[in-house]
Amino acid sequence: MHILWNQIDRPAWDKAHTEAGGALQQDWAYGFSLTVPGVTCHRAEVILDGETVALAQFICRRYGFVLSVALCTRGPLWLKPLAADVRARIYQHIKRSLPLARPRLALFSPEITDPTDASVARLIRVMTGYSTLMIDLTRSGEQLRAELDARWRNRLGAAEKSGLTIVNDEVAPEYVKWLLAAEQAQRAEKSFHGLPVAFVERYIQAGTPTKQTALILHAEHQGKRIAAMLFLLHGRVATYHIGWADQTGRETNAHKLIVWRAFEILRTRGITTLDMGGVNTHDLPGISRFKLGMGGTVVTFAGMFV
Repeated sequence: MHILWNQIDRPAWDKAHTEAGGALQQDWAYGFSLTVPGVTCHRAEVILDGETVALAQFICRRYGFVLSVALCTRGPLWLKPLAADVRARIYQHIKRSLPLARPRLALFSPEITDPTDASVARLIRVMTGYSTLMIDLTRSGEQLRAELDARWRNRLGAAEKSGLTIVNDEVAPEYVKWLLAAEQAQRAEKSFHGLPVAFVERYIQAGTPTKQTALILHAEHQGKRIAAMLFLLHGRVATYHIGWADQTGRETNAHKLIVWRAFEILRTRGITTLDMGGVNTHDLPGISRFKLGMGGTVVTFAGMFV
């Protein structure tokens, strides 16, 4: 077994990531978009018996000129079925070969749900995992609608009859700038944080002629924009990233209609899974209820390991 660092090219990474249905955080464009002064991205290719069996993307920072910290979120990306003891060895090889100055710390938040999984037996769990909602878009529209919570489905029906118009912005620059400005104002008003809004612009710009990177939909009522949502696309998976609504948008359940139209559009683009992002009923009860009403499957990951 050996690890190649920063040698794989983007087309090869994108192909493997798409075939494996990888998470946003393991997408090449994600690492590119977070690389700014003080933040680096390192990509590992794991070779076993002459074959690439795993990829792992790390976002890295140096703290106080003392400690290098590398975070692999929702990775490694396993490309082949591997026994737990082999995966455990891969974690150790990656940690030992990480191209960062010492002292350094390698953190993994793998896509496993059991914290006692044998693959992480040699690692130490330092944080519990978060939960997310996954929607299977390979099902028919009738199946998706039937799985909606009854109240959610009724409010969707009301939104469909309310005269709202849903517009596909096709990530036009003016709409991107408008939505990001609205998101900045929303964060300031509600005192919450997330990835820098500049990340979205860089992520969209990281698209290629054969790789779409985002979908923006907004709702209009009587000619006025009242709600919008942004989804980031990575391979056959989409991840919900930003949502905004004014008072009219909330009163008309515009986000429910936007999500429903997003289901349809994403399916036509070959997206098979929609990751609606974190579910936290304690700290974010409103948005969590909104997500849980969509049906789907709640996945709780095992946590962060070092």
